[in-house]
Amino acid sequence: MLTVNAGAKSNLAPGSAMEVEALGRTLAIRGVDGEIHAVDGIGPHRGGPLGHGELHGRVLTCPWRMWEWDCRTEVNVHNPAQAISVYRPRIEDGDILVQVY
Repeated sequence: MLTVNAGAKSNLAPGSAMEVEALGRTLAIRGVDGEIHAVDGIGPHRGGPLGHGELHGRVLTCPWRMWEWDCRTEVNVHNPAQAISVYRPRIEDGDILVQVY
């Protein structure tokens, strides 16, 4: 497991996103309702860039295939059998830290 500094929390406006590369993975970091969420940045269906998807509440939509993911639970909104990895970020000294495994 590796802890990655995703950058300053102040750089992540509510409803916005940033992408971070860590351990050969792309992570999508989102600001949602005052909380920070981190999920796989590459969608499981054809590799869509989830970090560029639209956010509606806590639902992240893949810009390529329109698949929808709950940022909190990792589950596909329409098919709970489909999931992406969710990482638990924390704020430390104003930075967003994410443990990647």
